Amino acid sequence: MIAAKENFPQITPEKYFAWEENQLEKHEYIDGQVYAMSGGSVNHSRIAVRLTTLFSNHLENSSCETGNSDLRVNIAGTKNYIYPDASVTCDDRDKTTTQYITYPCLIVEVLSPSTEAYDRGGKFRMYRNNPVLQDYLLVSSTSIEMDLYHKNDAGEWLIINYKEGDTIELKSINLSLAIEQVYRNLDLTPETTP
Repeated sequence: MIAAKENFPQITPEKYFAWEENQLEKHEYIDGQVYAMSGGSVNHSRIAVRLTTLFSNHLENSSCETGNSDLRVNIAGTKNYIYPDASVTCDDRDKTTTQYITYPCLIVEVLSPSTEAYDRGGKFRMYRNNPVLQDYLLVSSTSIEMDLYHKNDAGEWLIINYKEGDTIELKSINLSLAIEQVYRNLDLTPETTP
């Protein structure tokens, strides 16, 4: 999804929650500023749905919960709120909140040309402040490739690149899946505007 800054004064998180309830579209909240979220491509949507379905089915008999792009994530230690494309939390502290989660172990962003730099840079810098986050998966919507940022036992972030034919290993939720499961029947030719 793409965020665009709204042109109005800074507001408190409480006012943001109340205001957003009456909006037609979603808005992220970062450092007192509100950013409108625009839609993604057909591939973006299909990839996000497939991943959330795979996660939800895999975790069906566990205490973990899968969130889609409608679930806000509070950036740990801040009053910033972001909508990732998919997330998974297994933390009991997230069972007590109704407007957001704070402790996901897995976050997924489906990349688009306009958001890729932010998803890899600024957004990841915010996400990795979360002490519970183990996997940050960046998924291309234009080619069969994914980059997994995985936090190892020493607290270091490793980057694992996946391409066609690979099996993705998400240790945060103990899931292995063939990359083709996510990309089946998608048209990956570059999109053109009329």
